[in-house]
Amino acid sequence: MSEQRYGEWVAVRRDGFVAELVLDRPKAMNAVSSEMARSIAAACAALSEDRDVRAVVLTSTHERAFCVGADLKERNSLTDAEMMRHRPVSRAAYTGVLELPMPVIAAVHGYALGGGFELALSCDVIVADPTAVVGLPEVSVGVIPGGGGTQLLPRRVGAARAAELIFSARRVAAAEAHALGLVDRLTAEGEDRAEALELARGIAANSPVGVRAAKKALRLGQGLDLRAGLEVEDAAWRTVAFSGDRAEGVAAFNEKRPANWPGE
Repeated sequence: MSEQRYGEWVAVRRDGFVAELVLDRPKAMNAVSSEMARSIAAACAALSEDRDVRAVVLTSTHERAFCVGADLKERNSLTDAEMMRHRPVSRAAYTGVLELPMPVIAAVHGYALGGGFELALSCDVIVADPTAVVGLPEVSVGVIPGGGGTQLLPRRVGAARAAELIFSARRVAAAEAHALGLVDRLTAEGEDRAEALELARGIAANSPVGVRAAKKALRLGQGLDLRAGLEVEDAAWRTVAFSGDRAEGVAAFNEKRPANWPGE
């Protein structure tokens, strides 16, 4: 396994075709400061360009928190002008995770609140253990979810449910979060990272060309009517139909052997 640091508080660990994007600011429960936001964005930019990465797992080194959201101590010290300059930096961290071309799995334990939950919502799948507490409490401090929460949450749970959760600013414990669809898998305590990595390894065993195209079709098709969505799917199909991965997949199936994906 290899590790590369991006600033002081973000790391990327590589193990075969799976990368782990690690939030590592334990003294602040991974509160996202300007510096940490830049590091997340930089790590995501590097991952996006790495064709050998087939799946990413977003994890935390803190025992009691995934991420508690924006660094409010830093925010309290900013002038209005500094807040405006900070906004693109903050957005780049969340869009960096959201726009990763390969599947991304969040491994959540403890607090995932505000921007922390928005980082998880930016992933394709959220795995959580029973200690997880999620929520978007921004209106309780006079702002709104600004890392994609008002758009990503209704796509998960519907407009009315998202409105109730955002307007009330309430925190949701793991069992209810799973029942509501706020998280996708509930594990035994302390097993969120292990299960997320296992899921990522299973994904990485499939065609990287096919998986990336499927993710693109899923993302671009959201919110479209069926006819338009099927056109998105057809365009994605055309990008894989004549690929080396398709040829290898068919050959491996007929020869009853594991595929050796060329990734192109």
